[in-house]
Amino acid sequence: MSETETAAAAAATSADRKARRLRGHKKGAVTCCVASSARPGVVASSGEDGCLCWFDLRTKDVLLTIEAANKPISSICFKSGNEDHVYISAGNEILSFDIRMGSQSKPLETYNYNRDEINQIAVSSKGYLAAADDSGDVKIVNTTQKCLYKRLREAHTSICSSVQFIPWRPWTAITGGLDSKLAVWDFSKGRTLFSIDYGSPELQNSSSSGSTGQCLNPAFVHSVAVSEEGILGGLYKVCAVARGDGAVDVVDLEYELAPAKSKGPSRARGSTMSSKTTDLGDGSNNQCQRRRIHLDYSMGGHTAAVSCV
Repeated sequence: MSETETAAAAAATSADRKARRLRGHKKGAVTCCVASSARPGVVASSGEDGCLCWFDLRTKDVLLTIEAANKPISSICFKSGNEDHVYISAGNEILSFDIRMGSQSKPLETYNYNRDEINQIAVSSKGYLAAADDSGDVKIVNTTQKCLYKRLREAHTSICSSVQFIPWRPWTAITGGLDSKLAVWDFSKGRTLFSIDYGSPELQNSSSSGSTGQCLNPAFVHSVAVSEEGILGGLYKVCAVARGDGAVDVVDLEYELAPAKSKGPSRARGSTMSSKTTDLGDGSNNQCQRRRIHLDYSMGGHTAAVSCV
């Protein structure tokens, strides 16, 4: 192949990889975007215009727009097992829609259990809906019986910014907040199983070492993501934490949730997970050694707050 042909092929490849711009919202910012797991190429988004947009990457234009709320939509998620059913949060309210009903779709369900503005919602495989709000509380709704199931409170002293269910532990949820805390819950009992305070002096001193150039924002927890089946062939079941100080932490949830007697040094020595690994206390009276990975500026990461993982 000649140099001209090689350059042309490279240009064509670059053009093929050019980012697609999906247009559908009328005004304001797009606040949330989720990709369908059941339909490859299908993306749903919500925005400050109160609209829910439905895209198929195989086409150029938006497939469906629903004027879902008269206020900004903060979060969106698919119903587990039925992605024709979508939940959104707007203000302190949760609404659900069936996209098969088209642009004139009306709310199928409405829940008003949160007292403050909702920041994120999530749905479990068992049909429970979690909503994290500005008061620091998380409401768990039973969507089958259409009633409030549990109120998770007192773990966060400030805004609860993120909530997720842990897929392989059906009665467990994880939350993060602007109090710099990460909490794991048994939501069937409404109690915490463990928590990590990223604002504690122990964690701040450890994570700041070797991080010249890191931003000086507090270690607020802005976002939490949980792996569906684990990493490295399912050997490690982890969550990722986006922090306000520019760091991303990866936490081995199964190790944290295991009984203390099973947390021996042999498991830590057998770790094949690369990057900066630290054994840290959680800033509370429980000083058990815990394995976590800390990704920060010193490893080529962010120099400002990480907003999403």
